[in-house]
Amino acid sequence: GNSSATAGFTTSYRKSTTKTTVGTKHQTEDGQKLETKDSKTEEEEEGPLELECPPLGLESLKVKDYQLRASSYKRRGLGPHRGRLNIQSGVEDGDIYDGAWCALYRDKKQWLEVDAQRLTRFTGVILQGRSSIWSWNVVHTFKVQFSNDTLLWKSCMNGSEEAIFEGNQDTETPVLALFHTPTVARYIRINPQSWYQNGTQGDICLRAEVLGCVLPDPSNVHEWQAEPSESKDKLDFRHHNYKEMRKLMKVVHEECPNITRIYSIGKSYKDLKLYVMEISDNPGKHKLGEPEFRYVAGMHGNEVLGRELLLNLMQYICQEYKRGNQRILRLVRDTRIHLLPSMNPDGYEMAFKKGSELAGWALGRYSYEGIDMNSNFADLNSGMWTAIELETDRSKLINHYFPIPEQYTSEDAFVASETRAV
Repeated sequence: GNSSATAGFTTSYRKSTTKTTVGTKHQTEDGQKLETKDSKTEEEEEGPLELECPPLGLESLKVKDYQLRASSYKRRGLGPHRGRLNIQSGVEDGDIYDGAWCALYRDKKQWLEVDAQRLTRFTGVILQGRSSIWSWNVVHTFKVQFSNDTLLWKSCMNGSEEAIFEGNQDTETPVLALFHTPTVARYIRINPQSWYQNGTQGDICLRAEVLGCVLPDPSNVHEWQAEPSESKDKLDFRHHNYKEMRKLMKVVHEECPNITRIYSIGKSYKDLKLYVMEISDNPGKHKLGEPEFRYVAGMHGNEVLGRELLLNLMQYICQEYKRGNQRILRLVRDTRIHLLPSMNPDGYEMAFKKGSELAGWALGRYSYEGIDMNSNFADLNSGMWTAIELETDRSKLINHYFPIPEQYTSEDAFVASETRAV
């Protein structure tokens, strides 16, 4: 076995070391963070792992294709530009949109290189296997090297030994490797040392993200002027977990108590209330003939934009109503609006606690029971099409109300508790 120790630790939300020390408790300063979940309170567990430095942007494409190089690659579709965390493969293996960087050769001299373009304080990397319908390729262990000129390379060390990090055991779970000692450099290389062999046909393939803090450019004294200014709208532009969402809704209601009402339509599988914000000039009362609108977001818990849009919408309506915006005044007076910002809070919390870099694409997408709520509603279209086909007198067609099918409402139906609530 390999006797080298790791620099820091690696994790797929686990913080382990090399194969020789997996499962042991660290006594180092970094190891102090490795308390088991049993010893933490629920409050302490909430939220993603706090990273010392953010991702450089392989996943977000902030890091451009020309900043990525590799020792070799099998074909264009498996080039270094495809070695980005969470990138997905095309429908067929072999096209130009494959799901990883894959080296042409199968030896320990292969590497994926990232040019940060500026001196950067590198603190860690995140590794993932190849996204593919047909192939299974993962890197089990790897080394890391740094350089300022791509000519002279310095290995990531743990004391006097070259560090070897644990990689992936499956193709989708991202594994985080934090360096024991952060290193300042411009370039970083990931150098696979062992991988899934698949007999003799196992390729070296990976997707990655690099964590680092870009250092200020001393030659640019006006760099601070390039920083984005705050939005002119006083809206809360950020991601909100469940507690923050609930708090924001309460704040909006307190600012506009005469036109808002918060109510719950039920609970999720994990007993989180499904909160709705009603906006109307007579909240809590239905007026005959007044149209009502319901907006539902967050059916897929890890698709977070919908939640933020509805939270911003309720903020905006409240603020503009107080300013006397005539369009908003008319909306509040002539309609009754219901905003459900999160239909799948369980899924959101699962993805939130992992963090965007460490959560696979499907984590939190479905309900806690594994149900895709976006496809979980009753099929009323078929009933409408059947009615149209059977009814010869179109004037008798019922086109405004179709009862929910009986089999859908039975206790044995494959329906999420959240879907039933809606």
